[in-house]
Amino acid sequence: MKVLMVLTSHDTLGNTGRKTGFWLEELAAPYYAFQDAGAEIVLASPKGGQPPLDPKSNEPANQTDLTRRFEADPQATAQLASTVRLDSVSQADFDTVFYPGGHGPLWDLAEDRNSIELIQAFLAASKPVALVCHAPGVLRHVVTPDGTPLVQGKQVTGFTNTEEEAVGLTQIVPFLVEDELKAKGGIYSKTDDWAPYVITDGLLITGQNPASSGPAAAALLKHPALTANS
Repeated sequence: MKVLMVLTSHDTLGNTGRKTGFWLEELAAPYYAFQDAGAEIVLASPKGGQPPLDPKSNEPANQTDLTRRFEADPQATAQLASTVRLDSVSQADFDTVFYPGGHGPLWDLAEDRNSIELIQAFLAASKPVALVCHAPGVLRHVVTPDGTPLVQGKQVTGFTNTEEEAVGLTQIVPFLVEDELKAKGGIYSKTDDWAPYVITDGLLITGQNPASSGPAAAALLKHPALTANS
């Protein structure tokens, strides 16, 4: 099995002067779920090279056994330092795609034509797509072949308005993931803030927050579209 993981290249938190990027747990937990399942993993980002890490995600309170494993893994950190450019990848070379979150994707991947077309190509090829935390916001411009929003009528989740409020960024982010998924016609649901929550609807898997990243990877690995080919 070959898995593509798509990370943000955006490192600035609006006009706050603070840094953002991808959230480490949301990379590390699925990375090792896939690796331990024997998958080949390719990391990509819009600009290629080293994607920006949200510094808050590596503070002691947010570290986990898997983030520490990643930081101490020379192969993983070398792979992260040399992500391929998103415009160079094709769904034809992969079985599935996983989008970790962090606030960065709201600025770049949500508006990135290569990302939008890539997700549409995976789905058109009947390959599952998984996104966690802020990454479901990347679906805002993704459409079905007839032009309707992809999430319209689909069961979805993603970072909640109350979780965004808790981290104090409601007025900073370009849009709120929960509101955007609802605005596009998604059937949005959630659990308690910061608790794991994952929904699978057809080929689409979404997770609510950082704690949902490992469970979302597990759901992806069990997806019938993947297990049928293994």
